[in-house]
Amino acid sequence: MATVKKQPLRKCTGCGEMKDKKDLIRIIRTPEDNIELDLTGRKNGRGAYLCNSKECFAKARKNKGLERSLKMAVPAEIISRIEEELE
Repeated sequence: MATVKKQPLRKCTGCGEMKDKKDLIRIIRTPEDNIELDLTGRKNGRGAYLCNSKECFAKARKNKGLERSLKMAVPAEIISRIEEELE
């Protein structure tokens, strides 16, 4: 019998829905306190997840979901890079 591999679920910081990890964008805070986009999903650091939509990103900015998840302020350059990634 073949076993079915379970997909990990993560919560979007914008809409709050649980979705497959591979369908979300990961933003990390590295141990050196830098904030980066993690497109591979494997980098070391504290992660926050966003849906691949502009609406969820707008909600996360409004309710400060990214700042809360990463436990620090997100610089403007990272915000602009996330906006570029969503387009």
